Amino acid sequence: MVLIRKEIMIYSIRGIRHRAARTSLTILSIFLGIAVIFTFISFGIGLYTYVNQFATESSADKLMIISKGSSAPGLDDTFALTETDLNAIEKTAGVYEATGLYAKVAEVIQNDKIKKYIYLISYDPDKPLFFEISDIEIYKGVELQKGDLGKVVLGYNYLLEDKIFPNAYDLNNKINIQGKDYKVVGFYEPIGNPQDDSQIYMTNEEMKSLYGSDLKGYGYLIAEVDTRDIKEVISAVEKSLRNSRNLDEGKEDFFVQSWEELMATYSTVLNGIIGFVILIALISVLVSAINTANTMITSVLERVKEIGVMKAIGAKNSEIFLLFLFESALLGFIAGVLGVCFGWIIASTAGKILTSLGWGFLSPAYPLSLFIGLIFFATLTGAISGAFPAGKASRIRPVDALRYE
Repeated sequence: MVLIRKEIMIYSIRGIRHRAARTSLTILSIFLGIAVIFTFISFGIGLYTYVNQFATESSADKLMIISKGSSAPGLDDTFALTETDLNAIEKTAGVYEATGLYAKVAEVIQNDKIKKYIYLISYDPDKPLFFEISDIEIYKGVELQKGDLGKVVLGYNYLLEDKIFPNAYDLNNKINIQGKDYKVVGFYEPIGNPQDDSQIYMTNEEMKSLYGSDLKGYGYLIAEVDTRDIKEVISAVEKSLRNSRNLDEGKEDFFVQSWEELMATYSTVLNGIIGFVILIALISVLVSAINTANTMITSVLERVKEIGVMKAIGAKNSEIFLLFLFESALLGFIAGVLGVCFGWIIASTAGKILTSLGWGFLSPAYPLSLFIGLIFFATLTGAISGAFPAGKASRIRPVDALRYE
């Protein structure tokens, strides 16, 4: 009787069931690696999606000009960008419009006793290039207008109790910033991280009024430019700034970068981090593959007589090979299914926890290709691991197998 494919499958499943303890450990070793890979890739895809949201058509023609003075704009005025710098950029060929944003860390007090230090940003409402880049919209209330003094727009988290302060804010409430009360006229939609969602926005005129001579310069500048040869425009802007700041080439205390280049830099860093983590997970999968091969070799040694009987009644070498290859692939498939399910549970649970803590931009994503790809990868890993033992089993001579003790 010659084994057919259906019989191979049934026989393999029966063999796995009879060695439940050993096969369970083999499956466990593979599925843990798959779960780790699924978790990190899902978070990686989510981060890529978040970054790509900012690389919109409205940001393709924007340049960011930031001083090299500090890691966060506005925290160090040593190399602050000035009004002279802004004027120089506006006069540069290829620049349509430019604007400056001030940034400060401000003291915010609620109920005369609860004090927080918040990132305060100001801008020119007539040139809202910053919001064109980030694509942030008003969630509640209205935008600031030119000449709006004594008014601010808050980040989304101010709407929530015990998020920034014990009491939430609402429209027309007063908020104390640097000892001065401001009227709340709007709230921006959630961005997805605690810092951005806790920022406060006001007009440049109000920022100058609030800080006076303590306001040394802009935190950063944004320019809208001609995209037909953006590299040439960047070079021209750099030259204009060098002339404005009396700097030699190569000694710039600023850098000019297109928004798309900035996003590409973030993506490159993200690639490195996620790639490193996945490499570690792949090493664990490799160890699992070796374990699978060991399991299959042991299975072959335990079933030498069975192989001899099957060959004696007509089984071909190719069918014996398929029998053990299918068995190892099935182990990988089961591990893959369990791994992606477990990985999804971990990722979704972690995503919900992070979102509740205000880190919504870290939400994972689950494309169908991720599920299918990892299950296929696990199945292929199992099949490759079992190829050598399967080949060894197929070459066993019936006479030797029947005499095997």
